[in-house]
Amino acid sequence: MPFAAFDGIVADPETPSACQPMPPLSPALNVMVAAARKAARSLVRDFGEVENLQVSVKGPADFVSAADLRSEDILKTELARARPGYGFLLEERGAIEGTDPSHRFVIDPLDGTTNFLHGVPHFAISIALEREGDVVAGVVYNPVRDELFLAERGRGAYLNDRRLRVSARGDLETALLATGIPARGWPGHERSLRELAAAMAATSGVRRYGTASLDLAYIASGRFDAYWERNLKAWDVAAGALLVREAGGNVTAIEGTPFDIAGGSVLATNGKLHKSAVALFEPPTSGHTTTTAC
Repeated sequence: MPFAAFDGIVADPETPSACQPMPPLSPALNVMVAAARKAARSLVRDFGEVENLQVSVKGPADFVSAADLRSEDILKTELARARPGYGFLLEERGAIEGTDPSHRFVIDPLDGTTNFLHGVPHFAISIALEREGDVVAGVVYNPVRDELFLAERGRGAYLNDRRLRVSARGDLETALLATGIPARGWPGHERSLRELAAAMAATSGVRRYGTASLDLAYIASGRFDAYWERNLKAWDVAAGALLVREAGGNVTAIEGTPFDIAGGSVLATNGKLHKSAVALFEPPTSGHTTTTAC
């Protein structure tokens, strides 16, 4: 099934405030939350063992790979039991077609694997639900902090039971940005460093936390004001992008073109900063000047 492109339209600014209680979850979102919490219990147990493996060079990496697969197995089993026939797009096992072609879960069972491997408590489970190619529900769960970010299309975004709104900052000078830097062996290092230098010169700071789904959740909750990254996969951004839009933010490709979860490029902001952020990351001109004849 092809991915649907998000159009980059900012959510309604009249969205109710954070004081509004969270409405009852839909059956589908209840299923997703239950699956995330069950997989999280396994991840937290495994995370507790990581420190004991740090003395080994090979041990931690192998152990974390197994933890990733265990989490994915739990998520797939729980979601398939509750929604038989739905398809899957899984980070570890790829695409699995279902008998219901209109629904698909997009799953990252352990976003922030390198953090997990090194004992850094900043990682998440990310689950999105597509209906007819559109992302209609999303869950991003950081089990160490017990922060459950969730959203349904047209119903807002929440952190646990608190309504989320993006920040109100309107100038880059006071904004806090987040990004991702390509890992060793990935392309784009030179461009990434150029964009990072531009952002550092124009803003109050840039953070690199290594978990795309949480970077997007932090935009939705107003902790960050803008986030950009390239070379991402659908499971990295599907749930988080919905969180941002439902919290009143804007999501496009870095160039400002419509966002597609399969496109690899994301720029998420509070909306007010979006045009400035797009301009900030425009590629440099060739430097040639045009001369006119006398």
